Amino acid sequence: QVQLAESGGGLVQPGGSLSLSCTASGSIFSIIQMGWYRQAPGEEREMIARITSDGNTDYIDSVKGRFTISRDDGLNTVYLQMNDLKPEDTAVYYCYVQGYVVPSRWDDYWGQGTQVTVSS
Repeated sequence: QVQLAESGGGLVQPGGSLSLSCTASGSIFSIIQMGWYRQAPGEEREMIARITSDGNTDYIDSVKGRFTISRDDGLNTVYLQMNDLKPEDTAVYYCYVQGYVVPSRWDDYWGQGTQVTVSS
């Protein structure tokens, strides 16, 4: 069993910043990639950022230049630094991890979600 613990959500004004973190614990052997998804009310969950084990990153266009994903391999933790936040960034943010529990098998894991609200 792998568990993902998220933190860092909250209320922020437009133009402000927040930093999210997610730590994977349990029987994780090796992480393939980690990322962040978000889901606004009435909308589909979408991937907004991901980072692979070799450090490659990917972002959706709407957050490029504003959000930065990073990871700490020793802590099995992924971060999302969010700057210049906009009201349309308001959503529940979910941490995602794809990794091996044994050398021959990988699985997908999800965090519980943390609310990010951008409002005046």
